Amino acid sequence: MNEKALRTLEYHKIIDLLVRHANCEAAKQRCKKLTPMTSLADIETAQRQTADALSRIFKKGSLSFLGVHDVTASMKRLEIGAALSIEELLHLASLLEVAKRAKAYSRNDRTEEAETSDSLDEFFDGIEPLTPLLEEIRRCIISSDEISDEASSGLKAVRRSMKGMQDKIHSQMNSILNSASASGLLQDNVITMRNGRYCLPVKSEYKNQVSGMVHDQSSTGSTLFIEPLAVVNLNNELKELYLKEQEEIEKILADLSNLVSEYIPYILEDYRILSELDFIFAKALLAKDYNGTAPVFNTDGRIRIRKGRHPLLDPKRVVPIDIHLGTDFDLLIVTGPNTGGKTVSLKTVGLFTLMGQAGLHIPANDNSELSVFTDVFADIGDEQSIEQNLSTFSSHMTNIVSILEHVNEQSLVLFDELCAGTDPTEGAALAISILSQLHSRGIRTMATTHYSEIKVFALSTEGVENACCEFDMETLSPTYRLLIGIPGKSNAFAISGKLGLDASIIEDAKSRITENEENFEDLIARLEDSRLTIEKEQAEISSYKAEIETLKKRLEEKQERLDNSREKILREANEEAHKILREAKEVADESIRNFQKYGKVNADNKTMEKERTKLRNKMNEVEKNMAMKPKAPANTKAPKNLRIGDSVKVLSMNLKGTVHTLPDAKGNLFVQMGILRSQVNINDLVLLIDDTNTNEKKFRKTSAGKIKMNKSATISTEIKLLGMTVDEALSELDKYLDDAYLAHLSSVRIVHGKGTGALRNAVHGYLKKSKYIKNYHLAEFGEGDAGVTIAEFK
Repeated sequence: MNEKALRTLEYHKIIDLLVRHANCEAAKQRCKKLTPMTSLADIETAQRQTADALSRIFKKGSLSFLGVHDVTASMKRLEIGAALSIEELLHLASLLEVAKRAKAYSRNDRTEEAETSDSLDEFFDGIEPLTPLLEEIRRCIISSDEISDEASSGLKAVRRSMKGMQDKIHSQMNSILNSASASGLLQDNVITMRNGRYCLPVKSEYKNQVSGMVHDQSSTGSTLFIEPLAVVNLNNELKELYLKEQEEIEKILADLSNLVSEYIPYILEDYRILSELDFIFAKALLAKDYNGTAPVFNTDGRIRIRKGRHPLLDPKRVVPIDIHLGTDFDLLIVTGPNTGGKTVSLKTVGLFTLMGQAGLHIPANDNSELSVFTDVFADIGDEQSIEQNLSTFSSHMTNIVSILEHVNEQSLVLFDELCAGTDPTEGAALAISILSQLHSRGIRTMATTHYSEIKVFALSTEGVENACCEFDMETLSPTYRLLIGIPGKSNAFAISGKLGLDASIIEDAKSRITENEENFEDLIARLEDSRLTIEKEQAEISSYKAEIETLKKRLEEKQERLDNSREKILREANEEAHKILREAKEVADESIRNFQKYGKVNADNKTMEKERTKLRNKMNEVEKNMAMKPKAPANTKAPKNLRIGDSVKVLSMNLKGTVHTLPDAKGNLFVQMGILRSQVNINDLVLLIDDTNTNEKKFRKTSAGKIKMNKSATISTEIKLLGMTVDEALSELDKYLDDAYLAHLSSVRIVHGKGTGALRNAVHGYLKKSKYIKNYHLAEFGEGDAGVTIAEFK
């Protein structure tokens, strides 16, 4: 591919976007060096890898390759016997962690029913996580500046000795510090380190009073950092321990390096595979960003882009376009006003070709087709060169000459405003000659122009097709839709008029164009109007067809359900009839046999009657099974206006009780049935009319009746006497029982508690003497036990 076309079509901007999705440096370099391929097999392989990575991302999420470091140089150092540094070992551990993560990602991506098989399986299968090696490195090395005490027994012993020695030094230094500070010899009451030695900050005027070695002084010279003689030997011993610690660390690094050297081929292979996967997944992530799909490639020069969107334009504003080239025609002429999207259409075709041949997905609908071209040539944009003293036309022509020299039948050629910038008549003639030569050689070409002569050339030449970018005359704005088969109109007069140019100027301009040119433009306008009308009618027809198809489908489904139901009913009826007939035949046969037998042995009438009864019972049983089971009658006596204390019957339990609460919004209420208190629905109740209720109606007009109704609406079925004296309790109980009796409660609960039993005995004595208490007893276990007494009224 020529570099000029890559720059002109802004291929490098796509590569910049791709590089952002790569993690490791090797993958970033692969992205930067990615160029379009010309081998169909290589292109399809790359597209398949991108598609498989994208599929895995949609299923399991993205796989991070952060932590993949280039370990090639480290492995070469190992091969010549060198030991790895802490940083190199940490980079290796990071690489192995990514390998472990990638291996787990691959295993999780395979379902239990059947393992998926795609082009990336070979990469994932080749990864060796080397988990034991990773764990050993992580066990020994904590960070880039810290080795674990557990890395070796020798290091652990040395560090234990170092800690003991540091404690001794601190103890000695603190003793000196306290005495020196008491004498005012120190600048600060602290212990400092200088050159790895513990020192005290002594005032310069008192340096002779502190015996020791001077290691440093402050910038002003007022403070000297002196190592006291008392800790010199201790510091020397600590220094020796530091050296031993470093020896132990170097020994640990050497042991780890020897261990790593056994896996050099696996490590290098892991690095190669992970770098390649990082590159492939970067392509997939880029495709995910702009909703790209894999194009279908051919070698026949056939291009068919379905709803293509230029990847560098705002996805929320870009208008998808449909372009096809290479089937019925190999030369496409795109015309129309400026800023109408002609150049974008041109660049979309060229950029999609480059992206597709580089193994990148394109932002278009599924089943879009691209052809493999050995080269793409593009003459787009302002080519004026001040340095070479060339005009725009000259620069364009220099580029066109170069294109014509190198182009072949496997090339794609893109021209923007071919032969513009010179005399229109000569420019149009020259453009037609250039396009004719490319067309005669069967070279796939797409060009934009304003020349009417080229529009006529496209209309009159076989294998050449016109196209235009749609323009809305009402809003004076392009729609950016590409319409193949119709030449575009420049609309210069209409646009000028809408923008306010004087009408006389426009009329004068119209008079200066030839009649043929005017008629041609009018023809294009009529074609455009006809196209819009046809498109509108086609859209309506498509809508009607879709509606008809929906109705037809619903009707077919309904008819199918009816047919299935009818067949099922007939089948079941036939089976039931066959069963009845078979049973009837068996009964008839048995009866005939029995009567024949009885006729021979002269059976008595009693036996004959017994047989008839048996047959009659059999028939009755069949009739009973065939009869429809009647539905349970609805409760038509559900009470409307219940009051607390009303006597009711709970139908589902077949028990009588007393209304304890009024029904809620759903009709649920509590009914006291002896010692049982249950929530039921009002529809499950029947109001019982007894003598008491009858008498109550008589007394409703009296004041006593009003008292009774008030009592029934407020009285509770329970009284609590807890904490009262016997006299207080019996007074309250006497009043409560009167109210309860007036409210027609069938029974009440008297809560007196257990305690010493005095209150319970007093209550029982009172109940025993009461004239309207039928009986009383202690509550059952779980309902209050000996602390509650249930009293029932007569």
